[in-house]
Amino acid sequence: MSHRQAFPEPGHDHDTCVSDALANAEAHCQMNQARLTSQRRRILEIIWQSHKPVGAYDILEILNADSIRKAAPMTIYRALDFLMEQGLVHRLASQNAYLGCDHPNADHTSYFLICSNCGRAGEMEDDSIEEAIRISALQNGFKVENQLVEVEGLCPACGPSQ
Repeated sequence: MSHRQAFPEPGHDHDTCVSDALANAEAHCQMNQARLTSQRRRILEIIWQSHKPVGAYDILEILNADSIRKAAPMTIYRALDFLMEQGLVHRLASQNAYLGCDHPNADHTSYFLICSNCGRAGEMEDDSIEEAIRISALQNGFKVENQLVEVEGLCPACGPSQ
């Protein structure tokens, strides 16, 4: 069971957060002999601009505002497919959006906490949740092939203690 925080501490250095994520991505791709092109890297950087999930068309809009040569939606989707295959981003189905993963080299099943107020999302891991799903599925004769758990509520910054 992982005990890392799903949401960054208030006042965290987000520039370091982004640069660490990009450095991790470059090292991960190099280790796996995967090609992190400049466009894929820029798309990953856009995803990491905040801790909020980002939709493909939002990425396209930001990318096209940055460059003279306009990208097509298919370019974004291909890059997102690559980033997901490499474990560098997660797709949040309920949001139809993408969130960066800060530990792509670790084999893990993630669960997502999504703030209904500010839109931030946090990734967490909890072996007991995975085990409960596995046992429940097994008891019902169901074979789990993929699981995605998204929980909506209030993040620490938006919660009742504030």
